Amino acid sequence: MLEDSGRPRAVYRRLHRTLLRAGRTDLARRHRLAQRAFRDHGITFTVSQRKVGIERIFPFDLIPRIINPPQWSRIEAGLRQRVTALNHFLEDVYGEQRILRQGVVPAEIVLSSTGFRRELVGLTAPHGVRCHVAGVDLVLDHRGEVHVLEDNLRTPSGISYVLANRQVLKRIYPELFVGHNVLPVDGYTHQLLQNLRWLAPVRVDEPTVVLLTPGIFNSAYFEHLFLAKQMGIELVEGSDLVVDHDHVFMRTTAGLRPVHVIYRRVDDDFLDPMTGRTDSVIGVPGLVNAYRAGNVSIANGLGNAVADDKAVYALVPELIRYYLGEEAILPNVPTYLCVRQRERTYVLEHLQELVVKTVGESGGHGMLIGPASSAAQRDRMRRRIQARPRDFVAQPVVSLSVQPALFDGALASRHQDLRPFVLTGHEVSVTPGGLTRVALRAGSLVVNSSQGGGSRDTWVLGSPGTRDAAAE
Repeated sequence: MLEDSGRPRAVYRRLHRTLLRAGRTDLARRHRLAQRAFRDHGITFTVSQRKVGIERIFPFDLIPRIINPPQWSRIEAGLRQRVTALNHFLEDVYGEQRILRQGVVPAEIVLSSTGFRRELVGLTAPHGVRCHVAGVDLVLDHRGEVHVLEDNLRTPSGISYVLANRQVLKRIYPELFVGHNVLPVDGYTHQLLQNLRWLAPVRVDEPTVVLLTPGIFNSAYFEHLFLAKQMGIELVEGSDLVVDHDHVFMRTTAGLRPVHVIYRRVDDDFLDPMTGRTDSVIGVPGLVNAYRAGNVSIANGLGNAVADDKAVYALVPELIRYYLGEEAILPNVPTYLCVRQRERTYVLEHLQELVVKTVGESGGHGMLIGPASSAAQRDRMRRRIQARPRDFVAQPVVSLSVQPALFDGALASRHQDLRPFVLTGHEVSVTPGGLTRVALRAGSLVVNSSQGGGSRDTWVLGSPGTRDAAAE
């Protein structure tokens, strides 16, 4: 928000003046109103605490993040490029595997991924699209340059909080929007539903679309319920669906109703006990066979976890170059693959300086933040890396950008990142803004919601002449 001199940056000047005029008492009052709105609407998330999930109101910060038009234009172009290349990669790696046979990327890294599903090789996806919803985590370095930190192509969560944050902030602090041409975000669910209907099997003119949830104990259940309501579709659990002769039906009071498209928020392993974990009670027996037969479409597609693998993440610039003939617009954070001996040796010698991540984990789990670690923690991580080097990557510590956050009416600097959401249908679209996640503890770099991080509204300003939609 502020330059080194302490003056507000140009894009924040009007907001800065508004906050100064408000004063501590009024800011604290509005913060309480926001928290009450989140509680009344059941906007919650499950946080991890000593291996126990505890449901809490999703922490919300009043101070919006602002992105100017030139920066957003670059981010949007980079996200379109990246997700397009990843979709090409997924279709190729489960198809002809040209990129592997030509040695453009190491086949052993891709094929050894726990997210790669060999049984899906040869199974084409509707319209050649496997990733329909992507959440791409971005960070700003100390120079203000945008880098991609992580790709989420399985069941990315957080968009409901993007929409809820905007609704709540407009209701309890409308003055903030005055004079700001903030691009709207509420078109997301309409676009998502349109894309899901586009996926319907051939000869289905009026498809039935459902959202498949693991149930009320899932950490993102609020989001599942929210999205289903916004799209006007049924929210179902595995027990609500049945497969008969490779067709999927939904149990209703009027009998069985055909289902043509499933937006699933259940991981691959639990989706169908006949092909995944046999002990799954949240999946649908026979669902994968119905998918194979072309009688139902599933978004996101099966097997996307191979593109989420953090070792494959390091190869994405090569994927962009191979499939699109372009250089990556948004660079990766430099990444060391522990499966490579030279890079592993470097990592083991510099654990105190690096962030080590488990390739298949998400939500900030399985990490070692070197500068904040103890000698005992580093020794444990060293033994884990030596035992299973393919499971780990390492990166330099990225000093996430900071911005003031509100605590008891006073402002304090906190780290933040950004997760924009990308939808792929007939075209690739990026919702303006995304989920800005905020580390609530002073000095912490852990912004993940599952570990207690909060969020704030993210404003993308329109170019001069565009409609001030958010202020209307």
